This record gives sequence, structure tokens and C-alpha cells, in this order.
Amino acid sequence: MKTTILYCCAIALASAAPTWLYADQAEDEAAIRESVATYVDAFNKGDAKAIAAQWSPSAVYTNPMTGDEVTGRSAIEQQMVDIFKNAGSTKIEVDVNSIEFLSPSVAIEEGTARVLRPGEEPDVTIYSCVHVKSDGKWLVDRMTEEAEPVFRSNYQHLKDLEWMIGTWVDQDGSATIETTSQWSKNQNFIARKFSASVDGVADLSGVQIMGWDPVAQNIRSWVFDSDGGFGSSTWKKKGNSWVINSSATLADGRKASAIKTLTVVDESTITWQASGRSIDGELLPNIDPIQLTRNSRSE
Repeated sequence: MKTTILYCCAIALASAAPTWLYADQAEDEAAIRESVATYVDAFNKGDAKAIAAQWSPSAVYTNPMTGDEVTGRSAIEQQMVDIFKNAGSTKIEVDVNSIEFLSPSVAIEEGTARVLRPGEEPDVTIYSCVHVKSDGKWLVDRMTEEAEPVFRSNYQHLKDLEWMIGTWVDQDGSATIETTSQWSKNQNFIARKFSASVDGVADLSGVQIMGWDPVAQNIRSWVFDSDGGFGSSTWKKKGNSWVINSSATLADGRKASAIKTLTVVDESTITWQASGRSIDGELLPNIDPIQLTRNSRSE
């Protein structure tokens, strides 16, 4: 049984309408919230008649299982009777997120609802509901709801790089390299900003984006620097180190490649080194390990 058996209702055009403000609004909002609690209690008791009494006489209810519409309290009550036949010990919970008034007699309620069944994960929906005031009582008139959006995250593939989150600094004489990393929304990417300066004057900066490649089944990164160069890399974990195979296009069009290694020494220390460096096929000297220390941790 879908979660659309929940108490909820709305009209699509209401979201674009302005909110109405008036003297008795606080009392009306409290009355609507009380109505919500009454509806939830009636559902959890399997009281179809009490639920139907919460709807307006001309309310339209759409059965989420069949798509059939019924109009009026008697038809809605029968729909609830049919639902309760198969509901078993199903219960519902509702969190009201907002109530906006379009007029002193029309309000839009939005919230989150959960269907609870023993031994199962809750079904969660977000809903909107139109309430109308009739003879001093707030009643349900229309309803709509949909499944709560599912946000996909690649955190499980990137979590071994969580130590990277924060700001890391390498200072050698007059030269300073600073790197700051943070999670993107839903933890699908790690964004790293880097800058290098000599005697306090910025020399190079850029950004690197790291993420999971679902086709190649590995971690990849893409980098862009302030000189106009760009490149990509693949990452592979070995013990407490990460081996990074990189290729890049320099600002003047030359091709570069290198194998870089990041090693986690402890929570506040990492080392970086590079080998197999080349530009247009010409080999370059390796770069010995450089130590970076944590400066601050991003929240």
C-alpha cells in the first residue's frame, strides 16, 4: 500500500500565489495543526468516519492505488474503509513544515509524511494540502503528494579521502603552497582549491574536482589552473598512500604527464611527491617528497 493513503492535499497553482496576512492568522494556523493531529489519530485508529469528517463536503479524493477519483465525504469514507481492510497495523506520522494563507478561508499546508509498518523501513512522501474554512472549521479540500526525492551519493567511494577535507599548507622559505578541500552537496565530489605564492605574491592557483567514475569504476579528478592549463587523473589507493596517474595540457599546448603520490602520515601531516614526469615526451627530474600540514579543518 503506497504512502499516498496519508493525510495530505493541495493544488498545483497554489505555490505561485502570495501569502495572505490577517489578524486571526495565528489562531487559524493553530486550528489547522490541530486538525492534522486529529486526522493522524483517526487514521492510526482505523476510523474511516472520523477521517471523512475532516474533508469538505465537495472534496475530491484520488485513490493512489487505482487513480480513481471520488467526491464527497461518503465516498471518501468508503475509500478509507477499503484501505483499512489491507492496512493491518500500519500507522502514519506527519511533520507539518509550513502553512501559508492565500486568504482568510484558504490555506496551503506542506509537510512530510511517513507510513510505518512493523519490520519495514518507513515510506516517506512530501505533500501539499489545501484547507478551506467552512462554518468556522478548517477542512481538507484537495490533496497531492509524491515520494521524497532520493539523493544519490558517491560518499562510499570517496570516504577514504575524507582526511583531505580542510586546509593544508607547505611553506619552504619564501614559497607557500596552500590547498583547501571541501565536500560538494550530497558528497558526490570533493572540490580542492590550491594556490602557490612566492614572497607573498600569488604565482599560480587553480581548482581540482574529484569524483567517482561509475563507468571505469575508479576515482577520477579534473584540474584547471590560472595559467590556462588543464588535466585529469585517476586515483588508486595503496596502503596509506594514493597513486595518481596524471595527464595534462599546458597553456601553450604541450602535453605533460606524471605519477604523483600522496601519503597520509597522520591526521595533520601528508606528503606529496612526483615521478615519471615528462613534457612532450621529454623526461623531467622527480620531485622529492614535500610535507604538508593541516592548517584548519572545514566543517
